[in-house]
Amino acid sequence: MAYNIVFYFTDQQRADTCGCYGQPLDITPNLDRLAEEGVKFEHAFTAQPVCGPCRALFQTGKYPTETGCFRNNIMLPTDVKTLADYLEEAGYETAYIGKWHLASEGEWEKVPAIDHTVTPIPRELRGGYTGFWRTADVLEFTSHGYGGYVFDENDNRIDFSGYRVDCITDLAMDFFEERDTEKPFFMTISHIEPHHQNDRKHYEGPEGSKERFKDFVLPGDLKALKGNAAAEYPDYLGACESLDRNLGRLIAKLKEKGLYENTIIIYAADHGSHFQTRNLDSHLSGCDDYKRSCHDASLRVPLVIAGGPYKGGVTVEELVSTESLPKTILAMAGVDVGNAMIGENLLEVVEKKDSARPNQVFAQISESRVGRCIRTPRYTYSVYAPGIKGWEAASAEVYADDFLYDMEKDPWQLHNEADNPDYAEVKADLRVRLLDWIEKAEGKHPVITD
Repeated sequence: MAYNIVFYFTDQQRADTCGCYGQPLDITPNLDRLAEEGVKFEHAFTAQPVCGPCRALFQTGKYPTETGCFRNNIMLPTDVKTLADYLEEAGYETAYIGKWHLASEGEWEKVPAIDHTVTPIPRELRGGYTGFWRTADVLEFTSHGYGGYVFDENDNRIDFSGYRVDCITDLAMDFFEERDTEKPFFMTISHIEPHHQNDRKHYEGPEGSKERFKDFVLPGDLKALKGNAAAEYPDYLGACESLDRNLGRLIAKLKEKGLYENTIIIYAADHGSHFQTRNLDSHLSGCDDYKRSCHDASLRVPLVIAGGPYKGGVTVEELVSTESLPKTILAMAGVDVGNAMIGENLLEVVEKKDSARPNQVFAQISESRVGRCIRTPRYTYSVYAPGIKGWEAASAEVYADDFLYDMEKDPWQLHNEADNPDYAEVKADLRVRLLDWIEKAEGKHPVITD
């Protein structure tokens, strides 16, 4: 049996916006039901909390330092075999709707030298997707919370005027009227919500969000560290609620078409949001920074998979990385890529097939700094490259301590223990583990100094 696969992913969504991850308001009933039917990964983390690099990883199954896409404004290489390449070879029809962020190239924070941000993305820069296409390279440049445009597979501009999440989902629904019913399909719906609207410096929830979600409760890190969450959280939650409502529309359409029972749905986010509470000491200080750090606010994301073998209302407590999604998606399609992609087949984690599996994850940081970190069930240990700008270099030869958090005592990561002698042995152990990760991921042998 060939499963249909839907990858529904959001942008800058914290895990704790979802009911199944502890959100007290009734914001994500559809996702919560999926979690009750399928598998919820309680501790899922991104491997790169920046839009372009994370998307490059999702399409290639390779670290951004390997593909060269270590920051935004670097296009996806055309000589790397992608998720879409593998799936189309395996007989799948592919569809991509929403934000791409992998087709323009240029210097940091400048108009790209190769600019497809507001024009159709050339076919050779679509990462192997040859079918249904309703996409903008940088969706926040072609649209706002209400209104905007994308382009189809024939480079035609498609304008929309309603709330963006609704409209992107409308475009996705069109696929079910056009698809080849003789083939299984892989559909990606890449929403930009709840990402802030760059040019307006504001989260844009549906109209009425401020009133509807005025009784919000901030997570502990945002409450303690301030940032701009107190003003922005109602619209942020409104955008998250809209994502869930449209997930419900998608599920209803799959059921209407008789496809639901043979479809696996993956719900994830590229990264979270720290609401301008972190990176205050970096060269990005003063900018609209919401991610780009090794804190859980940036790294921890929702991840629910339902359908096919992902069933039973299972909660996986082990730490997992969304770096594993490309390999996992291909495994769903019966494609074994072996070591051609990083990560693991998450079904094997669900089924506990590897009792010796290390329960830890690794992340690379760019733009705010050149940084690396390791996250274990109890600790987060992060390093950075002194004197190196995070938008200029992908990696470094020398790193220094950035922070060490003990989540058992400090779940909101408020107290840096990197210089605390009581944690000297813990830090030494985490350093060895982190250096092992860097060698495995990047083939480099840097040093970490005090």
